[in-house]
Amino acid sequence: MKDAEWIADLVRHGLIKPSFVPPPAIRELRDLVRLRRSLSGALATERNRTLKLLETANIKLASIAADVFGVSGLAMLRALVENTVSPEAMANLAKGRLRRKLQPLARALTGRLTEHHRYLLAFHLRRLAAIEADINELDARIEENIRPFHAQRALLRRIPGVDDRIATTIIAEIGIDMSVFDNAARLAAWAGICPGNYESAGRQKKNKARRGNVHLKTALVTAAISAARQKGSYYKDKYRRLKARRGPGRAAVAIAHKILIAVYNMLATSTPFRELGENFLDQQARKRTVANLVRRLTILGYGVTLCPRPA
Repeated sequence: MKDAEWIADLVRHGLIKPSFVPPPAIRELRDLVRLRRSLSGALATERNRTLKLLETANIKLASIAADVFGVSGLAMLRALVENTVSPEAMANLAKGRLRRKLQPLARALTGRLTEHHRYLLAFHLRRLAAIEADINELDARIEENIRPFHAQRALLRRIPGVDDRIATTIIAEIGIDMSVFDNAARLAAWAGICPGNYESAGRQKKNKARRGNVHLKTALVTAAISAARQKGSYYKDKYRRLKARRGPGRAAVAIAHKILIAVYNMLATSTPFRELGENFLDQQARKRTVANLVRRLTILGYGVTLCPRPA
């Protein structure tokens, strides 16, 4: 009670900094983006249930087709529900490169599919179609709401690993006004992609990353993993070095932190992204090595003149 009274008194005198509350346009966009993420999770859950049902019926379609829920896969699933054609005829519904596997497909579609399985499979297919329709409707609404921030999204798309969806999520979570965070370090702490501050008896101890905005953190880590696969990217080289010492998880969070720092500076100054290149760290290490050797020789009383060796 005393703490609550003290905080209320500080608020009356304007000594409490207000929390981040984005403008209405950003809040509406945030609601839509978060709802789409929930529907995407529901879609993944429904697909997993469908795959589990197929396994119980001894239908091994997932072991042959890379995408069970693509055009070919859905056509075969509907044929399983109708139960009017043979497994060979179902396999013949394959399109594209999947037609090279007609015989394995026919064997994978031969199982113990009962009337109960067909009812459940039809139910799951209806649920999948409904969720996908809702996601498409949400995508159209999100595109309409993101239109005033099209320039900022195009700016963020230049960052390696950041596509339209991730750029939209970043704008929906932090907005476009970076003055509310004062600096990039506070934004990283608010997002929860910086190391936790755990001190005991005056000694700093190791700790996992602090809690933060889970929606923004997930999008940034996804972008970091994608950036680590792009050839010629500074993030790829940095991720490779960090992964060898700290593991893939911490390396991805570190790259996500660097991406968020770049996002802050780009939105704050409206400057485009500048790619440092995959050889940037090697060049920096070379400069440090040369500077250290020159300094040591200078301390020993030598004058050093650097002359590049001709090729």
